[in-house]
Amino acid sequence: MESMLNKLKSTVTKVTADVTSAVMGNPVTREFDVGRHIASGGNGLAWKIFDGTKKSTKQEVAVFVFDKKLIDKYQKFEKDQIIDSLRRGVQQLTRLRHPRLLTVQHPLEESRDCLAFCTEPVFASLANVLGCWDNLPSPLPSDIKEYKLYDVEMKYGLLQVSEGLSFLHSSVKMVHGNITSENIILNKSGAWKIMGFDFCIPSTNPSEQELKFPCKEWDPNLPSLCLPNPEYLAPEYILSVSCETASDMYSLGAVMYSVFNKGKPIFEVNKQDIYKSFSRQLDQLSRLSSSALQNIPEEVREHIKLLLNVAPTVRPDADQMTKIPFFDDVGAMTLQYFDSLFQRDNLQKSQFFKGLPKVLPKLPKRVIIQRILPPLTSEFVNPDMVPFVLPNVLLIAEECTKEEYVKLILPDLAPVFKQQEPIQILLIFLQKMDLLLTKTPPDEIKNSVLPMVYRALEAPSIQIQELCLNIIPTFANLIDYPSMKNALIPRIKNACLQTSSLAVRVNSLVCLGKILEYLDKWFVLDDILPFLQQIPSKEPAVLMGILGIYKCTFTHKKLGITKEQLAGKVLPHLIPLSIENNLNLNQFNSFICVIKDMLNRLEAEHKTKLEQLHVMQEQQKTLDITNQMNVSEEAKSSSTGNQIDKVFNSIGTDLLTSGSDSKENELSSKQRKTSLTLEEKQKLAKEQEQAQKLKNQQPLKPQTHTITPPVKQAKDLTETLIDNMSSLTNHSISKPKVASSGSFSSVPPMGIGMGFSSPVDSTKRNITNGLNTTIGLQTSGFSMGAGTTNQNFFSSPSGTGTAKVNIVPAPNMPNYSPVSATSAVSQLTQQNRPADMSSLDNLFGPQKPKVSMNQLAQQKSTSWVNQFVPPQGSPGTTSSVLGPQMNIVGQPGFGMQGNPFFNPQNFPQPTNTMTSSSSASNDLKDLFG
Repeated sequence: MESMLNKLKSTVTKVTADVTSAVMGNPVTREFDVGRHIASGGNGLAWKIFDGTKKSTKQEVAVFVFDKKLIDKYQKFEKDQIIDSLRRGVQQLTRLRHPRLLTVQHPLEESRDCLAFCTEPVFASLANVLGCWDNLPSPLPSDIKEYKLYDVEMKYGLLQVSEGLSFLHSSVKMVHGNITSENIILNKSGAWKIMGFDFCIPSTNPSEQELKFPCKEWDPNLPSLCLPNPEYLAPEYILSVSCETASDMYSLGAVMYSVFNKGKPIFEVNKQDIYKSFSRQLDQLSRLSSSALQNIPEEVREHIKLLLNVAPTVRPDADQMTKIPFFDDVGAMTLQYFDSLFQRDNLQKSQFFKGLPKVLPKLPKRVIIQRILPPLTSEFVNPDMVPFVLPNVLLIAEECTKEEYVKLILPDLAPVFKQQEPIQILLIFLQKMDLLLTKTPPDEIKNSVLPMVYRALEAPSIQIQELCLNIIPTFANLIDYPSMKNALIPRIKNACLQTSSLAVRVNSLVCLGKILEYLDKWFVLDDILPFLQQIPSKEPAVLMGILGIYKCTFTHKKLGITKEQLAGKVLPHLIPLSIENNLNLNQFNSFICVIKDMLNRLEAEHKTKLEQLHVMQEQQKTLDITNQMNVSEEAKSSSTGNQIDKVFNSIGTDLLTSGSDSKENELSSKQRKTSLTLEEKQKLAKEQEQAQKLKNQQPLKPQTHTITPPVKQAKDLTETLIDNMSSLTNHSISKPKVASSGSFSSVPPMGIGMGFSSPVDSTKRNITNGLNTTIGLQTSGFSMGAGTTNQNFFSSPSGTGTAKVNIVPAPNMPNYSPVSATSAVSQLTQQNRPADMSSLDNLFGPQKPKVSMNQLAQQKSTSWVNQFVPPQGSPGTTSSVLGPQMNIVGQPGFGMQGNPFFNPQNFPQPTNTMTSSSSASNDLKDLFG
């Protein structure tokens, strides 16, 4: 298979080379360059058609070439007959000049190998378009293979053939004799042209009314190229050896049938027995049914049936056919008008071009490009016609692709871009500027399109400037940013400043306002807004234009005006403009509305900035104070712990031991503090974890709760002690055991009431007049209160003393308030028995200084804490001496819930030291109302 393809390619290449070499020996090549093989045409499609150009003018042409190798099989006299027939047909075509006949550019030239002549540029023959591809290049050109005839092309093409026949019959007095699809050529513009006058028959009596056309008898022995195509030939040629102009009309009917039936002829003729075939054809024509014409449009079906009638007198003539309603199509009439355009004057042309935009949408794109665009662009040489032609050309450009526009339209538009007269040209271009900027290449935009816009802005005509300014925003998004920034914007500003027309100045401002969104923010702030202050006039329209630009810049998401420019430049410019006397109430309200919006934003942005700065400053202060607090807490905790240990150690030694025993007990206490058991360490860890959780809790508002003393207390063991007083006297007091397995830091969080008993001889006195002492201790994680409520905590081993314990809720229990709890316990104690502060002297030995609880609390607190204590009467304050301590460790009033390091807003704000007076208030009222 591959070898066959290669062989076919080599054969095609050889044939092409042979044809090219044959043409190269023809005199035609002296003046014309021969290009590629594009089509075939003429009788039997014997002529190969090449594209070419004239060497001197580069004008495009078509070169028809007949290769004599096609007739090598014939004898010499037959070859001569064929050559004579072909030569006659070309010579006759060369002598005839009509728009419906193929135009010959160069007459027939003969060489040893071929015949050749040149015509107007050609696309293909009608037979090629309808599917007859004989003598075409291989592979088949795609444009021919995919070509489709539109209805308007069929209508107008057949009308053109009818007009050509009318010219031959009426003016030339000639019968063509071989009207077939092979002899109808479609030129480069799509027009249908008649050729193939090989068998034409001139009238023998052209001056007389009744014309006579001699007809030769059909000779089946002649070569096919020496005979017309019998499939399109009228029956009288064969059966009666006669012909007339009606014979060509029969051929026209056969062509029309084949056009609407994809190239199929109405009858197929057996050339070996042509008489029998025509006899049968004659019988069929006499009873031609409508079903045979079903593919033909109904409005022309009856006319074609008349053309195919057996009787020549019944057939319509060519002039009648040009006037049938089938050809009264708006598209066909439009194409016909273009073909006769050279005959019209400027007024007729202008009227036609004005109505053309309504017709163009009804025509196929290919028809417009082939048949309408070329005559339109040819009118650009006439400046007076350009304003009428240009809208249609641009309308066609909208339907073209970018490639088609660049290839087919832009070359003709380039000279028009530079035309300044008539002025309507510029206006039309401005209205279609978006189209030009979309499809024109960037280089051509910079060289031709944008300079035209610049000329319009600088034009002396106010109307042109005004229109240009109105149109620029519609295509501003298509202009590259450097051109807009460096060329367009400066010209708009100059037009605004230098013009004497209020309309131009206002339109300049409106134009600037509409294209702001395509500009850079800083370009607007640095270039556009300062320009507004340079505008000299104060007319209301100008002021509203200025306001519009300010408002657009101010409200646009991408642009925006900084608060520095608002305060320094914009508002100082707008506020004086707002009170111009020329402004009416609505315009003044517009100014005030924009000014208020600017002031509100200015206030909001600057207030936000100041608040952020304030927060940052407070956070920095907090950070510094936190560092100081960490250092102070470490020192305080160590000193406080030492004080607590010292106090309670001294209490225990004073009450229970003598001086020598006190040193031994103190030593054992230190040993207990240094060595903790595993259980004590676990308790300590839990307390630290609990303290950390309390730190992370949200601030709580202090609540006041009163602890109601229990109605029924536990059994008082003092009664038993009183009953056994006699037994107590017989016992001696030994050294009591300290009921503690660890330091105070491991004591569970609770309140304990403690009473301390003296030796036996004073036991009863201590029971009745017991020592009432309240010792308060509050550390991080637990609370402990010690007070005497008529109970003894320590006693002799024999049980000479009893202990009575009241449990107080821990601070982390629900509904607990240290303030209220302390006060409640204090009240309960006071109700039972007034405090005997003199008993403190018994607690401390003579060598110990007397320290009151208030002084002890003051020693535990540091001076820097006092500045954060809430003022008296505020929630969380207490009147007891434990208040500051409770505030330090996270109770209401201070600590985690009120910690200034976590809530900077809780810092006490400095109070206003200015005193208001009635006179100052009156002054302010006078100033601000």
